[in-house]
Amino acid sequence: MQRPLVLVIDDDQKITSFLRRALAYAGFQVEVAHSGEEGLERALVTQPAVVVLDILMPGIDGLEVCRRLREADDIPILMLTAKDEVSDRVRGLEAGADDYLVKPFAHEELVARVRALLRRRGPGRKTIRFSDVTVDLGSREAWRGERPIQLTTKEFDLLACFLRQPRQVLSQDQLIEQVWGFDVDTDTHVVPVYVGYLREKLEAGGEPRLIHTVRGAGYILKEEMAT
Repeated sequence: MQRPLVLVIDDDQKITSFLRRALAYAGFQVEVAHSGEEGLERALVTQPAVVVLDILMPGIDGLEVCRRLREADDIPILMLTAKDEVSDRVRGLEAGADDYLVKPFAHEELVARVRALLRRRGPGRKTIRFSDVTVDLGSREAWRGERPIQLTTKEFDLLACFLRQPRQVLSQDQLIEQVWGFDVDTDTHVVPVYVGYLREKLEAGGEPRLIHTVRGAGYILKEEMAT
């Protein structure tokens, strides 16, 4: 059986070293990111079973990382903080965290909380949504409202990539790296071609456009503003 992957996001290397050892000893695979920006990127690529996330980080702090992860996915999030104020716990939970752990803590409690999050999530479907579009990552099915959408493997992967990063401009190089890997010539027109395929299928029922072109920059998944 494959070991569940835990992504640790914390800028304190002493803490991440401790967490890596404790979680690995408990039987988990462990990935580490030392900033909010790196953590968001790794979460997209690795699709961890649980994220262990520190609140206080430079740049994008843990609360913002939590909000963005929760907007894009239903991944369980355990937040860490050195603060023990009720207001800090509330802010973390309101940002979308599933559980909260105050530093310092025993590694046994950390492991127990991670396992509890995995049990709470259960074996059910893992879906991501934006607007009226839903994809089931387990069955690899997609819907626009109640209408099922038949997608090829790469069309599905591209749509899931957009849904994990809504309202963010994604360049052609980013999409190639995240969907096709590095085996595609960046001079090819594979991205605009597949974006065209997706638009055709997403809009087949006359629905409004969700994947928009940002001239000179890439593509963005967003709802059009009503006029």
